[in-house]
This record gives sequence, structure tokens and C-alpha cells, in this order.
Amino acid sequence: MKVPVLQTERLILRPAHPRLAVKTAAFYLKNKDFLQPFEPKYDERFTTVAYQRALLRQDRQMERENRGVRLWLFRREDPETAIGCVVLSNIILGAFRSCTVAYKMDKDLLRQGYATEALSAAVELAFHGLNLHRVEASIMPRNAASLALARRCGFVEVGRSPRYICINGVWEDHIHMVRLNEEGE
Repeated sequence: MKVPVLQTERLILRPAHPRLAVKTAAFYLKNKDFLQPFEPKYDERFTTVAYQRALLRQDRQMERENRGVRLWLFRREDPETAIGCVVLSNIILGAFRSCTVAYKMDKDLLRQGYATEALSAAVELAFHGLNLHRVEASIMPRNAASLALARRCGFVEVGRSPRYICINGVWEDHIHMVRLNEEGE
């Protein structure tokens, strides 16, 4: 699949590309301590440009193989500074037509509607660009902001998995949230 650059009212969502490595490394360096409680443990080289370039290459390969797409977020008013990302991964086509979604945002730009705008655009891409039927999110119960964001974007809770994902070295429970493409039946 070839995913275009997307635009919303205030955001530019760029598909992952190795040329974004300086920008993504800066995002992670700035937000590492903020994000770490919600992410798997990082390799100590994670915030380096070289490491990010390698990850961005993997993201490009994931997109080429129709397995997923990572979109890096930039404000229209500052198109050179990455402020977060949203990723549609584990894409399964055929009769299932489903994927998972994850997202992260710059700590200084929370509660300003950017994450809602980005997640809504990603769901729109999943449903109308990729013709998927279902988008799933798995969220730790203690991550109230992420649960609220998913609900704002039309996701509903469908279950809970104990010790589902290893986050920051600890197996954490996760709440499963789902949004269905009601128009694409």
C-alpha cells in the first residue's frame, strides 16, 4: 500500500520515512521520561538518529507489505517538529479486515485536541483508505487519558486481558477497545 500524507484542520500526518529520523529522535528524546511508563523498555540507543532511522526503515517495510502504517504528526504551524505518532498495525485483510491502533503525543501538547484529531484521521484512513472493518486499541486501565481519547473517537470497551503486554518491564493488564466500520458492511 502507498499511504499519502494526510492533513486535518491543524495537523499533517506523514507516513514513516527514514528522512524523518532527526525529527523522531528529537521527539523521543524530549518525551522519553513521559512515555516510558506506557511503553516497552527502550534500548539505550533508542533516541539516537541512527536507531530511529532503522526503525523508520522497518516502518516503511511494514507499509510496503500491507501490514501497517505509522503516521508521524506535525502541526501545520510548525511542520518540522514531530509531536507524536499514530500507528495502524497488525493489519489483516480478507474476511477479517482488522488492525490495531496505538498512539503517542508530545507531553507539552496534551489536552489540546491534537490526539483526537490524529486518531480520528487514522480511523478514517483505516475504514475508507484501507477498507477495514475493525480497529482495536489495547489500553492499560490506569491510562485514563488514553481511555477517554478512545471513547471520544467512538471506541467501545469489549473486554480485558490480564498481563497482556510487557510495559516498562511489567506485564500489564489491558482493556480492549474496538471501533467498527458501520458504513462498510
